[in-house]
Amino acid sequence: MAEIVIRKMHIIDVDAVMEVENATFSTPWTTDIFYQELVDNDYAHYFVMEADKKIIGYVGLWLVIDDAQITNIAIMPGYRGNKLGEKLFGFTIQQILLLGGTRLSLEVRKSNTIAQRMYRKFGLVPGGIRKNYYTDNQEDAIVMWVNLL
Repeated sequence: MAEIVIRKMHIIDVDAVMEVENATFSTPWTTDIFYQELVDNDYAHYFVMEADKKIIGYVGLWLVIDDAQITNIAIMPGYRGNKLGEKLFGFTIQQILLLGGTRLSLEVRKSNTIAQRMYRKFGLVPGGIRKNYYTDNQEDAIVMWVNLL
């Protein structure tokens, strides 16, 4: 197995993160959105996962006071199924706690049962539905959350 490192995301990482983004999402964010998140959003915290110094995943979150919201999390398709998403998500929870977060929430596609199962391992539970949340196919999102303390 390759050496896995998780670290803070930097502007220089955006092109590699865009590869992960485009390989993962049917309506990917743009380069401009990532630049804006990294440069202009004081609430945003982004981390990348590297395998042998190649970015294979990333996670973003907003932390407002003590309330954290995952904006997105993704692992390159060729690296999935190796518990790397769990490793990245566990790291993210540790970072939220270090930053003073006490609650975590996120939205997940109703059809993405693999992600929902992983989030449940970390104690997240469904808290509601956002109807027609995803713009590509109007799929509902399940809001999941957990108190971290």
